[in-house]
Amino acid sequence: MDLRTSTLAERPHLAGEVGNMPTAWPEFMLNDPIADLYYTVATTAYPEFVVVATVDGRLAAKAMSVPLLLDDGPLPANGWDGVVMRAWRTRLRGDRPNAVSALEISIRPDLLGRGLSGVMLEALREQAAGLGFAELIAPVRPNAKHLEQSTPMSEYAFRTRDDGLPHDPWLRVHVRAGGTIDSVAPRSMAIPGTLDQWRRWTGLPFDRTGSTEVPKALNPVHVAVEEDHAVYVEPNVWVRHALR
Repeated sequence: MDLRTSTLAERPHLAGEVGNMPTAWPEFMLNDPIADLYYTVATTAYPEFVVVATVDGRLAAKAMSVPLLLDDGPLPANGWDGVVMRAWRTRLRGDRPNAVSALEISIRPDLLGRGLSGVMLEALREQAAGLGFAELIAPVRPNAKHLEQSTPMSEYAFRTRDDGLPHDPWLRVHVRAGGTIDSVAPRSMAIPGTLDQWRRWTGLPFDRTGSTEVPKALNPVHVAVEEDHAVYVEPNVWVRHALR
């Protein structure tokens, strides 16, 4: 496979493809209300923080990240959403960022299973280091957690195999790349919607109050039929990548 990686700043003609590349994300994950604070400006405001990979000239994968001013102390409990809001605040205030956070690594569906996620993670690390940052942080979405939605993330995140590596495949990629599992972000992403919206996003009836398991979700969705809404609160796992 003739793979070529670069930043979007180096190949700005790929900006349109970055926004339109097919991905394997479930529909409900594309409806986080905080996401537009980043994605509407990602290719224009942060092109040097977007890593792209092409195969035979076609976009094959993208890795999105953002610079932000990170306070001392624990990483934020609101993980992914928190990173987007802090990055936006950093930009509006004109503050100098002191860290980079990964936000998304996506592979074109027909190229899944070829190890490109690890390649893109390493490319993000190298790019952040090349810009002078000492750390890359990542609110990681463990890719096998959806198989056991009732397991607390605080238990799942730190589960290991006999060789000491994480049980989860995507967490394992991060640790092999040099990352360290830091903590759980218990409310990394919050996605509210009406019952009709959730029916469109998932094809499920959403006709009973309580917890509903949705395919590809990491936790059950909280449903309130009487109030005509459902809310998904996703936990992620903070991973720190020291770059120096």
